[in-house]
Amino acid sequence: MRQSDRAYATLLEEIQSGALPAGAVLGEVEQSARLGVSRTPLRAALGRLVADGLVVQQSPRVTVVADIDAADIRALFELRRALEESAARIAAVRGDAAAFAALEREFADAGRALHGDPGRDAYYGVIARFDAAVDAAVGNDYMTQALRTVRTHLVRVRRLARDKPDRLAASVGEHRLIARALADRDADLAAHATHVHLHNALDSILDSLPGGTP
Repeated sequence: MRQSDRAYATLLEEIQSGALPAGAVLGEVEQSARLGVSRTPLRAALGRLVADGLVVQQSPRVTVVADIDAADIRALFELRRALEESAARIAAVRGDAAAFAALEREFADAGRALHGDPGRDAYYGVIARFDAAVDAAVGNDYMTQALRTVRTHLVRVRRLARDKPDRLAASVGEHRLIARALADRDADLAAHATHVHLHNALDSILDSLPGGTP
């Protein structure tokens, strides 16, 4: 793995996990030494994070981890709705029905084992496979790249949300319905079920922010 790729992967994981919180300063000298890379690959890594919208350039040599607030989350979900509802419609027509039927069964299995971190991690693993199946069905590199950017931010957004077992269980049911609609090649239901899921997810996340939201 190239030094720039390694630095990018490490910084991305630290931002998404919260190890590098909003406002954290990423000075070139300090980060080069900490990550064990020279400044040129570090700058390349930081440039990718700037393009992702995860860090902000404050000076030629200093970047900071970008803040994220309710307005940012709403804006992210506006884009997410547009992309994912369109992707669901296309995947219902082009996708492998058997693959989505199998994913529905995986969601059902994950829903029966949600307790604790391993269960939640397993559920998010099924979501990742579901997303990959939708991307493959759509077969549009432009849409896939846009969705990849959204998902990069979603990892960070999910961490802000409080642990809500009831919401997690509801989310499983919502994903099962989307997967079943895709397996049945029902484009209207797939898009509508995606819309409902994203509406509920946004409400839950905003409610989880400190002090809630107006």
